[in-house]
Amino acid sequence: MSERKVLNKYYPPDFDPAKIPKLKLPKDRQYVVRLMAPFNMRCKTCGEYIYKGKKFNARKETVQNELYMGLPIFRFYIKCTRCLAEITFKTDPENTDYAMEHGATRNFQAEKLIEEEEKRIQQEREDEELNNPMKVLENRTKDSKMEMEVLENLQELKELNQRQALVDFEGMIDKYRELEKREREREKEEDERETKEMLERVLVKRLRDSDSDSDREEESSSQSMVCADKPTDILTTDNTDVQGASSGGVKRVKVESWAKSVGTLGGRGALSSLVVRKKPTATDKRPTTEEATVSPVSKTDSKTSMGDSTDAPKSSVSQNASSSLSLLGAYSDSDSNDSE
Repeated sequence: MSERKVLNKYYPPDFDPAKIPKLKLPKDRQYVVRLMAPFNMRCKTCGEYIYKGKKFNARKETVQNELYMGLPIFRFYIKCTRCLAEITFKTDPENTDYAMEHGATRNFQAEKLIEEEEKRIQQEREDEELNNPMKVLENRTKDSKMEMEVLENLQELKELNQRQALVDFEGMIDKYRELEKREREREKEEDERETKEMLERVLVKRLRDSDSDSDREEESSSQSMVCADKPTDILTTDNTDVQGASSGGVKRVKVESWAKSVGTLGGRGALSSLVVRKKPTATDKRPTTEEATVSPVSKTDSKTSMGDSTDAPKSSVSQNASSSLSLLGAYSDSDSNDSE
């Protein structure tokens, strides 16, 4: 199977390239090329403007008998976009540009004309100075005088502007620098003050935290000392202990654990409510001597027990026990007398 794109052709062994006939083409033949207008131009026939960059299908040919340092010069033929008039221009390798030849005029050539005139004057001056030393001296003197005049005119213009404007640029620059310096100093002072305030706030906060920690420790220690006893300890305290605690410092009495949990016979007459006194009958108008002696004791005991229960605090365990025993003995004696 043969290749789709063949680059090498087959040449038979008896191939002779001299037998191939040569084409005789004219030297001034033309080619069709696609190009853009190299400059702005205006058609002479209809006055249509053709701007730089406009695309054309142009005919290209080589100019006969024109060379620049061995380089050929080419001519291009285009048609006006409005009236189809023929416009021609050719290359200019000497100035690296294009030259308008026929059918239109090139626009915006003022700058180019000035440059060409300056080049021409400079060339003439160099030719004159080449063989005339006095001309060289005259030209130098003229140039120096012209330069001095230009400098004087420039100085006069500066002074005129200063009188009219009345603006001291040096003073303005100095004021701006001074203001900038003051602004930097002010910013620096503000930064230092803010830093100092922040440090002081941090220090005060630390001191407050330390004080609050110490207060909390003191409160916790005092609460631990106060709350060391149980709430039921008040049942086992004596009157003297309570009075001493109210008047002076805290005085506690060591109480057994069973007394704290159960409690003791308080001063409110807990046993007196259990003992009921026998009421005297109508027959017993005269109490016996023993009853007369016992009854005041019982009355006084009952009064003391009631007074203790209402006014005074609770009594100790020993006093309650003794009072209860005396009451029981008195009532037992009274009962035995009545039976007799």
